[in-house]
Amino acid sequence: MTTFPQLPAIGTSKWRGMTWAALALAAVAVAVPGQGRANDAYPSKPIVMVVPFAAGGPTDVVARSVAAAMSKTLGQSVVVENRLGAGGTVSAAYVAKAAPDGYTILIHHNGMATAPALYSKLPYKPLTDFSFVGQVADVPMTLLGRHDLPPNNLPELVTYIQKNQNKVNLANAGLGAVSQLCGMLFQKAIGVDVQTIPYQGTAPAMTALLGGQVDVLCDQTTQTLTHIKADKVKLYGVTTAERIPSLPNAPTLREGGLKGFEVKVWHGIYAPKGTPPAVINKLNGALRAALKDPAVAARMQDLGAVIVPEDKQTPEGLRTWLASEIDKWSPIIKAAGVKAD
Repeated sequence: MTTFPQLPAIGTSKWRGMTWAALALAAVAVAVPGQGRANDAYPSKPIVMVVPFAAGGPTDVVARSVAAAMSKTLGQSVVVENRLGAGGTVSAAYVAKAAPDGYTILIHHNGMATAPALYSKLPYKPLTDFSFVGQVADVPMTLLGRHDLPPNNLPELVTYIQKNQNKVNLANAGLGAVSQLCGMLFQKAIGVDVQTIPYQGTAPAMTALLGGQVDVLCDQTTQTLTHIKADKVKLYGVTTAERIPSLPNAPTLREGGLKGFEVKVWHGIYAPKGTPPAVINKLNGALRAALKDPAVAARMQDLGAVIVPEDKQTPEGLRTWLASEIDKWSPIIKAAGVKAD
């Protein structure tokens, strides 16, 4: 005959203790499958992709193309929201503090790596306050001069600047902009500091160059290709290690004599720290699918952008690249004595 342990009488303290324990176990048993179902159901509403810069700007153009393609895989709209300010740190801080549920994500460029050196009181830590989704695309930069600037090639430009240091000026799209970083690296490479003129964005900086109000500008092909092909500016070279398909006849700055010179605008997608791995996997899968989308590939080619290799499209690929870029730019910015706050 089978015997069973005697249970405490109903209503006693022992009975109540066992009841609460059973209820707690039941809650756990229900909660775990429920959490799995919640992740499986993701996304159940539109996702917001925050862009740190103005609509129509280089990063915004890349973001809208990728967001539209990601929507196809996710089955929900990925809505671009522009949150401007402080070199992209306003957007990054906003996403860092957002709920880690996968419904608020960030696309950002090199500014994610340069912010720690530019801002003394940065309200987030790029390497520890985010979950990483993956890299997107690299955009080459071009070194341009106004159409009537005397030098016709890079060696002539370097000589001209060295002889006219106090007369030459260099435009950029503002503190923390990649055009400012490119300009800093260029000045370091030629060993000459010139007057820099910051503008509130790429568009006004380019307008000033086209109008002959400034001498030199280093900016992304997303903004410069049209003007280069229309012969409205002088092109002194591209900033990548190798020549680019969209400007096959344009030499690199390395070819022009600036050894080791390389600047490219890279983009990554981030989520708030603590976003569930299952959600990150879905976002990453959608990103990978987007980067294989023929429409995205064609758009990137039109912009002169290059989709990153598959090993960089991963969360780890983005994390390690961000770390290396922080290590690269921090000493350059500190040596230049540049601060944005």
